[in-house]
Order: sequence, then C-alpha cells, then structure tokens
Amino acid sequence: MNSENQSSNTQSNKPLHLVILGGGTAGWMAANLFAKKWSNHNIKITLVEAPEIGIIGVGEGSTPSLKRFFEMIEVEESLWMPHCNATYKVNIRFDGWSPASGVKSYSHPFFSQVDTFTAKPFTVNCRTRRLGLDTHTQPDDFILNGLLAKQGKSPIAPANFPFQMEYGYHFDSHLLGEFLAEHAITLGVTHLKEKIIAVEQHPNRDISALRTSSEEKITGDFFIDCSGFAAVLMQKTLGVKFNSYKENLFNDSAIVMPTPISETIPVETVSTALSAGWCWKIPLKNRFGNGYVYSADFITPNEAETELRRHLNCLDSPEQARHLKMKIGRLETHWANNCIGLGLSQGFIEPLEATALHLVQISLEIFIDQFEQGGFTNKNRNEFNIELAKRFDGVRDYIVAHYKLNTRDDSDYWRANRDNTHLSDSLYQLLNIWYTCEDLGKEIERQQIGAYFDSMSWHCLLAGYGAFPPLAQNQPNKGDLYKEKKIQQFLQGCALNFGP
Repeated sequence: MNSENQSSNTQSNKPLHLVILGGGTAGWMAANLFAKKWSNHNIKITLVEAPEIGIIGVGEGSTPSLKRFFEMIEVEESLWMPHCNATYKVNIRFDGWSPASGVKSYSHPFFSQVDTFTAKPFTVNCRTRRLGLDTHTQPDDFILNGLLAKQGKSPIAPANFPFQMEYGYHFDSHLLGEFLAEHAITLGVTHLKEKIIAVEQHPNRDISALRTSSEEKITGDFFIDCSGFAAVLMQKTLGVKFNSYKENLFNDSAIVMPTPISETIPVETVSTALSAGWCWKIPLKNRFGNGYVYSADFITPNEAETELRRHLNCLDSPEQARHLKMKIGRLETHWANNCIGLGLSQGFIEPLEATALHLVQISLEIFIDQFEQGGFTNKNRNEFNIELAKRFDGVRDYIVAHYKLNTRDDSDYWRANRDNTHLSDSLYQLLNIWYTCEDLGKEIERQQIGAYFDSMSWHCLLAGYGAFPPLAQNQPNKGDLYKEKKIQQFLQGCALNFGP
C-alpha cells in the first residue's frame, strides 16, 4: 500500500481496509489499538482466524509497557485482570545463573519514578566495585520494586504517594486473547472465523485478498500477518527472509505444565537455571504456570520433561505437559509490500525477560506513528524496518548476555554458552566498557540502545551476576553509597505505603 492508494481511497470515500490474519494476543492487540487510535478515521478493520480449538493458555509475563497498552485503549485493570487470572509483576528473579560468583540469585526489578533517587548511588557503587572497592551492589536493594517483591507487596500505590509506580503483569495468555477479542468487537472490529486456503496478489506482489475454505474472498488495502511461526503472508507469500538467532541463542524448545498456586501469591517471576536451559515460574490467580526453555541439542524432550517434573516436585503427577518448538530470530524486514509481520510472524526471542508482547506493542506504536505522519510510503516503510531490526537485535543482545556471563560448570550446555563467541559488536563493546571500568551509561547512550534495555537494566544484570574483579587488599572503608545515603531506610520507608 502506498500513499497514492491511500489518497484514492480517501477521494472515493471508501474506507481503508486493514485485514489482520490470525488472532491470539498479537492480532487482538493490533485490532484494539487500530480501532481505538483511528476511531475517527475512515478505516475498516477485519480480523480473520481459523475456528478456535480451546486450550489452556501458557502462564505469561509482561513488561510495564502492557500497563500503557491498557491505558491507551482505556480499559481498567478491574475489567481485564480477573478475566485473565492476572496478578501483578514487579520483578524477575534469577536463581542459579552465576553460582561461581557467590551469587545464589539476583533480581531485575522494574524501575519506577521513586528510583531516580537511588539510581546514581547504585551505578556509582557498581563502578567503585569494579575498581576493587567493597561496596554494596545487590540490584533489588536499590530499587523499590525489588523490596516489594521480597515483601510480597502489591505495586498499587495509595493516592497520596507522590511517585508513579511501574509494573507488569502475569496472566493466562489464552484468556487475554479472548478478552481482547471481545473488547475489539465492541469497538467495531469485524471478526471472521474462517480457514485461509489461498492468498491472492496484485501484479506488483502486493497482497490483494485472502480466500477462505468457504469460498469467501476477503479483500483489503493493508494486511497484518499474525499467523504465528507459519508467517503465511510475510514468509510464505511475500518471501521475506528469516534471520535465525540460533548461533546466538541455543534454546529452541519448551515444555509447559501447571502446578497448584501457593496460599500467598508472589509478585515476581522466578527463572531458575536447569541443566540445558531454564524454568519459569509464573503466579496466576488459579495456578502457577511453569515452563522449561531448553536446547534440543543438549537434552532430549523426555529427559527435559523428567528434569522439569523433578524440579517441580511432581514426578508422579498425572498432569500432562505440553511440548513446544520455538523459532528464534526475526524477519529481515518487518514490513514488505502492503503487509507487516506481528508477533510470532515477525520473530521471537525466548521469553527470559518477557519481551514478546512488548515487541508487539512497540511495533504497533511505531507503525501507527508512521501512518499518521504520512501514510504507507517507502520512506515510512524503510524507517519502520530499520527501527524494528535494531530493537529485535538489541533485545537479543541483552538476553545473550545472560548466557555469556553464566558461571555454571555442571553441563556442556552452560559451558558452550559461556564459550560462545557469536556476539554482536554492540555487546562486545558493552562488556569491554564494563570490565575496563569505563562509564557504561555513556556507552549505552552513545549506541542509542537505552530504549531497549536502559543503563539500570544492564547494571542489574552485570552486578547481579557478580561480574566484578577480586576485592583490593587495601580498603578505605568508605565510599559505599548504599550505607552513606541510607538507601535501605529510604526504601523501607517507601514500602510502608504498600500492602499485600
């Protein structure tokens, strides 16, 4: 679709027709945002998906961007959270990733407005510790959400708390898709349950229509491919190349199964290192969602399931586990002809930092901005593709660092990850800056990658892993800003404002 097509639609007063292929969370997020943002535009939105087979959704987590998504479509937490068995998420805790550093576990809390008071003491302490001085560098001791996670407190602040809190959610991904579908339909989105058997194209290779098994022809002006790993429009029809991340990230499989929820529901995701990958534990209102993300090059599916069941203390449980395959990487271009890929169709980076829906949402926001700045032009398409490629690669680098920095020595899997030399120039430079005691924040700013994971996130990761030299023999016994700035007392005082 180009600006000429768009203007001809406007002149004929014919609605611009956006067709979304595939439902799921990605498809329905797109439908909701388009319908809400363009309610006053002459735009028609149709979502077509195959008749659904009911399944239990995987327990999934989000970043704080999902909070912004619901604010944009004006849906209160009290409406969607109960429907999706959702809980609050303030932190990700990593257990057993760097045992040789003396770090049993570390946390990556979400950064809120109040943490601007403690961010500099944390980064300064990290720098002085890199110089060999004995300073406190445990990330969750400097960030309010880290303390709330320890105390099991909700991030919902009282009305008189003067700072904005940031947090994510845990939810049943299948139920979230259901909720978003129902809401999008109230906004005027047309929902068709049809199986697509063919895709028709114009002579210039633009997509013209989808043909269904019931012989219906769904014509459109612009298409959004949310057909999952199959990428029916982007890869199978338009032939867009898929760039694999296999040499960077080894994991390609997952096993998921639920376990009973505890009496007290945590407000954090736990990611525990196992022999050939890691296991997530996500608390929902009605159960824990668990999953083992692993590399099939290092363990068989049956061995992985046995290890997961042993880890969950449910070797004899009758609960069935589901085995999934993952295609890790991204499209070479996320927008081709008159179509964009979204969700699994555009790419997937393993769920270690819960970035899947974040990347969907960011893709949508950038696409909407590009459209509003001038329609579907070649310039907008090129800018979209450049930005999305950078974001996917930037997120990949942060995830790769988790594996590269591991200090486990109990399996070939972990040793292979530590010895992996397939790192981007960006990641090499960041690690070099850290180990040479230069300013990591300035390097992140220089590379312009702070929008993906900012300086605080990188400091949480590197300090959390204990990536520091041995302590110097002579210590000044001063310069620890955690003590001198009374960070503990400050955050404990802030936490008094919050409850379970």
